[in-house]
Amino acid sequence: MQGNYYEDQVYSYHSTEPVQLSPGTYEGCQFLNGNFSGSDLADFRFLDCTFQQCNLDRVKLINASFSNVKFTDCKMMGIDFEHCHPIMFSIGFENCQLTYSNFFQRKMPETVFKNCNLTEVDFSNTILTNAVFTGSNLSNARFETTDLSKADFRDAIGFIIDPEKNKLKKAIFSLNNISGLLVKYDLVIET
Repeated sequence: MQGNYYEDQVYSYHSTEPVQLSPGTYEGCQFLNGNFSGSDLADFRFLDCTFQQCNLDRVKLINASFSNVKFTDCKMMGIDFEHCHPIMFSIGFENCQLTYSNFFQRKMPETVFKNCNLTEVDFSNTILTNAVFTGSNLSNARFETTDLSKADFRDAIGFIIDPEKNKLKKAIFSLNNISGLLVKYDLVIET
């Protein structure tokens, strides 16, 4: 992709009108209160950037690069992260709405999902070793042939994970949510 290079810029938006960023590479940039809903971010590069209180619903990310990018208080429904560039893919989320998003076949070890809504998210064939799901809602999230080794689900809710179809070696669960691993057995578990 041809485009400009933007470094250490702060982009603060005061309108709810949709914004389209200029194509290019953004390094060390902050995006505050931007409405990027439906934007085409194909081939964009984001390095060491933060997005805070942004609307990124249904953005198009074909071959987009995210390296050490943090999203906080963002609305990110229906995003296909599976189409992102795979090299150095590293992202983190806090208080984000990621409903109906797709991480199919992503390699994203140590990713943090803190207090996120991950309802109906597809994590099939994803590598999530050492991932953290603190306070996140995983209702109807899809886990199939997913590597969840050493992932932390202690404060997560709503998940259903089949231990026979996923790698769970040394994954951490609490007694309060362990039933999410046993749903297929139709057991009655009382506390």
